[in-house]
Amino acid sequence: MLASGPMARRIGLLGGSFNPAHRGHRATSLAAIDALGLDEIWWLVSPGNPLKPSKGMAPYDARLRFARQIARRSRIKVSNFEAEVGTIYTVDTVAALLGHWPRHDFIWLMGEDTVAQFHQWKDWRRLAGMVPIAVLSRPGYDGAARAARAMGWLRRFVRPSATARNWTKWSAPAITFLCLPPDPTSATRLRVLDPLWYRRPPGLTARRSTLS
Repeated sequence: MLASGPMARRIGLLGGSFNPAHRGHRATSLAAIDALGLDEIWWLVSPGNPLKPSKGMAPYDARLRFARQIARRSRIKVSNFEAEVGTIYTVDTVAALLGHWPRHDFIWLMGEDTVAQFHQWKDWRRLAGMVPIAVLSRPGYDGAARAARAMGWLRRFVRPSATARNWTKWSAPAITFLCLPPDPTSATRLRVLDPLWYRRPPGLTARRSTLS
């Protein structure tokens, strides 16, 4: 579990299967740290995503280990928090995080490709009312994200990306769309190229992830 510090920190939360984690996750996370003025980003590796099929999902320990390799020597911290506290849904995970670290300021990060599914998440309006949300650029998804069903409700809470560093002063619900350098790396494509990536030696797998 992530250790709590003596001082309040500005933390970005990025949840996902990380099947596998890759250079795009890292590059986008580092850009978000800059855009939002974060102290750290926590990658919350999910034991199981209710909206994703289990077929093709690598073992949890392998996904966690590989995410830590990709995140090494950065302000990205990889966490097994969901596995430790037993949460499945993001709204419950965030509630638990707020309870464990009440002094930290948290912002939820999600890719543009995920916004289209946001209305399917458990208690998504309650989640949006718990912490601000920052949407991370994904090539080809900008139009779909802004036209997503959940945006019919969230649209009134959109904050300009130019004010993103002031997010700790926002009252949730609040959502901003960050303009970050695009990275086309896709976990789906990496799995197609190397479906047994999680069985390979850690060093070899880490190098493999940096390829196309």
